[in-house]
Amino acid sequence: MTRTDFDSLFAGQRVMAILRGLPPEETVALAETAWDGGVELVEVPIGQKGQEAALAAAVEAGAKRGHLVGAGTVVSTDHVARAHEAGAAYTVAPGLDETVLEASRYAGLQHLPGVATASELQRAARLGCRWVKVFPASALGPGWFKAMGGPFPDMRFVATGGVAVSEVGTYLRAGASVCGIGSALADPEQLALLAEQPGD
Repeated sequence: MTRTDFDSLFAGQRVMAILRGLPPEETVALAETAWDGGVELVEVPIGQKGQEAALAAAVEAGAKRGHLVGAGTVVSTDHVARAHEAGAAYTVAPGLDETVLEASRYAGLQHLPGVATASELQRAARLGCRWVKVFPASALGPGWFKAMGGPFPDMRFVATGGVAVSEVGTYLRAGASVCGIGSALADPEQLALLAEQPGD
């Protein structure tokens, strides 16, 4: 489990499972379902106190199978500390905050900041972020990715927020490298559908 840079971690991956607000046992069960279904990327949000228990459980389960787990909704230095203590390999945020980015890097964690505008993309690039979370992807739409790919050809996008399983292929073809999927992973039929979604 040495793939701590995003280029390596996300290589060959099209989907990230986002397991939000579940107790540890359910989080691990869904993570196992995702891994069994070929979805290697798992993020466990820790925006609310106590959610780091689910993250730690997923990290432990992932370690047994050679998978790294990230911490989501990391919007403060306290969140960074909790993510690090729980064993997360990287942090994910809905927005771009230099303090959180620096705290994550100081803790040895890769950070995936959220962006929604060209200005935020430019700022993220200046701060050395090649990978960014595009949020909320459903509100921005696939056209956003096509438009931003032109002026920012070296940036890599993770489409997150309201992306339906049936839309994964659309977002990937539009320029997203990975799509974040949440509740659909609890549905075996939806999980199976993920494997059928074409990439770019």
